[in-house]
Amino acid sequence: MDRLTEMEAFATVVDQGGFTDAAKKMGISKSAVSKHVSSLEARLGARLLNRTTRRVSPTEIGLAYYDRARRVLNDAGEADALVTSMQSAPSGLLRISVATDFGVNHLSPVLGEFLAEFPDITVNMVLNNRYVELISEGFDMAVRIGELEDSTLRARKLTETTKRMIAAPSYFEKFGRPQRIDDLNEHKLLHYSNQASGNVWKLTAPSGEKRQVRTAGWLTVNDGQSLLNACIAGLGIAYLPSYLYHDAMEAGLVEDAIPDLPLETQGVYAVYPPGRFTQPKVRAFIDFLVHAFAEKGPQQW
Repeated sequence: MDRLTEMEAFATVVDQGGFTDAAKKMGISKSAVSKHVSSLEARLGARLLNRTTRRVSPTEIGLAYYDRARRVLNDAGEADALVTSMQSAPSGLLRISVATDFGVNHLSPVLGEFLAEFPDITVNMVLNNRYVELISEGFDMAVRIGELEDSTLRARKLTETTKRMIAAPSYFEKFGRPQRIDDLNEHKLLHYSNQASGNVWKLTAPSGEKRQVRTAGWLTVNDGQSLLNACIAGLGIAYLPSYLYHDAMEAGLVEDAIPDLPLETQGVYAVYPPGRFTQPKVRAFIDFLVHAFAEKGPQQW
């Protein structure tokens, strides 16, 4: 007899408290349930159930075996459900975390096309500028920019962006243009308050030397678009990604503060919880984003 069926018959007898109800639950005859349990006991060489005219209960060995058997049966059921879901059309609620400025400027505009392509998926996109814990906070995936801090998550690169220091022409007319990294100490800097490193800019000198600039900012804010607006208004120099400043630079509203410095390149990633299999709705959205951003980055935004 099939070992898994024997396990299921035994566990169902324990769950239902008897052979009659177990037979109804499994949709087979009472005698068939009894044969499965007897075969299991014979194979194991142990009595798993105490049988009386009024009730059936597991023996001490049977109770221990039940705990393990129930886990095996649950895992088997989940495995079957997984195969079914992997072959079915993507569906269900997809909960996404993304930084506000990237979500507003680049994710929101393409969501309509994704939902039209996958009408059985509903999206809950949460825009915030903090690092979220995907599993504990109930997110299916996140879009993150830059160095990935959590190595336990799976990641797929979507595109790249560059970072550079920018300011408005009016700012340079009023305060001058820095010629080298050390000159930044004499300038008005605009900082992003949600950076893990604080008010520190990590830059690369023309020689390739890695430098850090740590100065108090004239304005500190937790939103990239607000920093760009401050730049355009001539309030100072900001260190921003190309997906934010590209259009403003094309329009001449901002300029590179120190053009001789090498550009810093950052990856844009879809990250999602670990596991051997990816949910169809998550896989569908990531594949969609790879296609949507195929012509983007590092500076073509």
